[in-house]
Amino acid sequence: MLSSLLPAAAIAVEAFEDDPAAVLFPEESALLARAVEKRRREFTTARICAHTALRRLGLPPAPILPGPRGAPGWPDGVVGSITHCAGYRAAAVAWSCDLHTVGIDAEPNEPNPPGVTREITVEDEADRLTSLIASRPGVRWDRLLFSAKESVYKAWFPLAGRWLGFEDAALTLDPGTAPLAGAPVILDGPVGPVATPSFGATAGPGKSTGFGGAAARVPVRAEGTFTARLLVDGPVLGPGALTGFDGRWLVEGGLLITAITVPHIDGTPTPSVTA
Repeated sequence: MLSSLLPAAAIAVEAFEDDPAAVLFPEESALLARAVEKRRREFTTARICAHTALRRLGLPPAPILPGPRGAPGWPDGVVGSITHCAGYRAAAVAWSCDLHTVGIDAEPNEPNPPGVTREITVEDEADRLTSLIASRPGVRWDRLLFSAKESVYKAWFPLAGRWLGFEDAALTLDPGTAPLAGAPVILDGPVGPVATPSFGATAGPGKSTGFGGAAARVPVRAEGTFTARLLVDGPVLGPGALTGFDGRWLVEGGLLITAITVPHIDGTPTPSVTA
């Protein structure tokens, strides 16, 4: 799933269940001394994904410890990102000579908890979000906006080294392949109209998500892009200051996944910069 959102230079590793036999480095295990079981499981599996990704990059095993503001401390010459949510853990890495930064996030394809959407939305996003929710309800656009902003921050921080709030970027979510309300689509079950999902459990690809109502199932797959316009001054990157990011999103198996990568200037698309 995640690899479909990333360029060939990035290595993605994902997991849909936890391995009770998984073993961390002692330095990593020490970070979980007071953690509850849920936190232990998600942290451990996500770190194992990151270890595997680094091994596939050709690096020897090493602990991945938190750096400034809790960001993963990658080996020299490596950029990467880690994410986890109910039913999903993942990591993506690349050589810093290939990509400036990587940001990924995963969330259940469910509505945001009460009050969250209001807290993360800037004025430019509100009308577009309302329109998408009404016209293409198979995707939880409010949660997708949250996920995309998480990916923005994860891509931003290694470049800028400072905080970026939800209010500091305005996002435009392209509807991509998300079906219009009432349109027949291939569902995670019988073919039928898209129904607005309610709160429920997530699942891995191709499994029922437990959404409310007999016909209330999400599309098996939808994907698209998004852009982020920074509302604060960005760091200098290449020929000028960074002013935004381009990202991709995917909905599959009850999950939302967003990803941002920033390539070096070599003729491939780059994020927005001003000279």
